[in-house]
Amino acid sequence: MNIMDLLNDVLLSLIPLMVAIDAPATLPLFMAMTEGMKKHERRTIVRQSILTAFLITIGFVFLGRAVFRALGIMVEDFMIAGGTVLLIIAILDIVRAGEKKTAVSPTFGVVPFGTPLIAGPATLTTTLVLVGSYGYAPVILSLIVNILLAWLIFAQADRIIKFIGISGSRAFAKVAALLLAAIAVKMIRSGLFKLIEG
Repeated sequence: MNIMDLLNDVLLSLIPLMVAIDAPATLPLFMAMTEGMKKHERRTIVRQSILTAFLITIGFVFLGRAVFRALGIMVEDFMIAGGTVLLIIAILDIVRAGEKKTAVSPTFGVVPFGTPLIAGPATLTTTLVLVGSYGYAPVILSLIVNILLAWLIFAQADRIIKFIGISGSRAFAKVAALLLAAIAVKMIRSGLFKLIEG
């Protein structure tokens, strides 16, 4: 494969991964879930989540199909499980809407933010499909570019919060739980439909 072919394949796999990761859509959830955190705490969460998402996705690229086969798990099962986890988190957030915000777990950057929000079923299944079409090198390069882009977006969350103000941040927080629930339902629905069709 020459350089031009590699660049072409990288570009072809870049957009689907960008859509799957969808960092701009996840930013309101990040802002809502980390509201009231200190700057250094938010930076730690960003590093933790980006590193988790990258390692899980890379591991999944190489081992995903083998692990699924060994455990008898289908991609649809994975989508339903990931969606259920997110739905529970969203429901708990909605139920606690009028209460004092609970402390964020030290592993928040790993679960639920690193996975399944960034490296969720959509990202993982997209990478598997792209590897089959374009090979490992272009997909891994595209993943690195998208992960760096996500890191830049989340690293600027403080500036975005300052720009929209505290009331804007709280408005995001109110809709974030419903948005998260909608994402979860979409994952579960997609998994169920694929199971029924299959």
